[in-house]
Amino acid sequence: MEKNAAWDALPGKTPEEKLRSLGAMKGSMLDIRMLDEICRRYDVEVYLFFEEDLARTRTLESVLEEFGPVPEYGRPYITVGSFLRFTRENDPSFERTMRDFPLVIEVVNTGEMLSPVYGTPVRFITGLMPFLDDMDVNEDPTC
Repeated sequence: MEKNAAWDALPGKTPEEKLRSLGAMKGSMLDIRMLDEICRRYDVEVYLFFEEDLARTRTLESVLEEFGPVPEYGRPYITVGSFLRFTRENDPSFERTMRDFPLVIEVVNTGEMLSPVYGTPVRFITGLMPFLDDMDVNEDPTC
């Protein structure tokens, strides 16, 4: 199904209502693989933040404007696609790890903004990456 057709088929009128029908609303906890699916299937930009204060107190537009000139891996956020691509390329056990210990992201915001590059409307989700000390991963030292 074409991305716009898939988006149009979702119940709701606003981006927030349509994303809510997928379980993506402020405060929800979603597996990173679900966020990637939403991104790919429904043409929604998904930004994962590493800094809680930035994710909760600033608009996405202002963050993108401020950190746009910074190289991708130096920013306090990353797109879900870039994060998964980097992780898969650098950790051959990533897929198995995701099955055993799903990476759950807190949805901080959803909506629509004007693309800073094209000036056209872009649907988005912002999420907060868990802090390492919050992750429940019990590694077996014998592996």
